[in-house]
Amino acid sequence: MHPHLNDLTATLNRLEHETARVRIWGRKLAGVLDDGGRLLACGNGGSAAEAQHLTAELVGRFRADRRPYAAIALHADTSSTTAIVNDYGPEEVFARQVRAHGRPGDVLIALSTSGASANVLAAARTARDGGLMAWALTGPPPNDLADLCDDAISVFSSSPCVVQEVHLVLVHLLCEAIEEALS
Repeated sequence: MHPHLNDLTATLNRLEHETARVRIWGRKLAGVLDDGGRLLACGNGGSAAEAQHLTAELVGRFRADRRPYAAIALHADTSSTTAIVNDYGPEEVFARQVRAHGRPGDVLIALSTSGASANVLAAARTARDGGLMAWALTGPPPNDLADLCDDAISVFSSSPCVVQEVHLVLVHLLCEAIEEALS
């Protein structure tokens, strides 16, 4: 078997013990969204794509038709992100948006394969300071993002590609858990 597929298969097999945590996140997030709260999601590069995939599933639909939920991928507003980077620097690009859009009780999901991205760490700090729940999807521990957030699921692979692929699986498991909680 190809080395990438070996790593992906082994990493997915180790993920089984995290499914209970994903269901807990899904129940909590379903309650937040059903009560009118929102999800904010952030990441860089491929992690930004996964963050946007998650928010699209919640604003649109995952499997079942239902009302849309408030979910914002913080990198997706290019005018805001470029203005913030220009005026405040790249470290503030997500944190400033968390201050603008987040309310106590909302949830931030921060995605990072390294767990060390300065702008994602700043967003998590801002979320916690603002009364939001901060959850992380990261690569292998130890990493600063997992330590900073209220809860984290760490993917045990040294390959950023595999980490991102497994993050997408976790995104879909989370969406499934939200639908189960709201049905």
